[in-house]
Amino acid sequence: MRVYSSFEEIDKDLKILKLQTEIDKEEIKLSLDQTKESLSPMSLMRNALGSIAQKALILKAVSKIMGVKDVATSNRNR
Repeated sequence: MRVYSSFEEIDKDLKILKLQTEIDKEEIKLSLDQTKESLSPMSLMRNALGSIAQKALILKAVSKIMGVKDVATSNRNR
């Protein structure tokens, strides 16, 4: 625990604590806004579509590397 020798020291620390509290409140507001944005319907749709596209590209790359042929293409060639 800190021992104060003057009221000026106490006032200084109180001002610092007040500013830190204001900063913390603003950080919470920003965090809340970011959370709202990430949960918006458009954001969720973008994330879902991006994930689907990424998985499709990975599947295509793995199929190409492994030499797996498309079943629909294989059946048409018979």
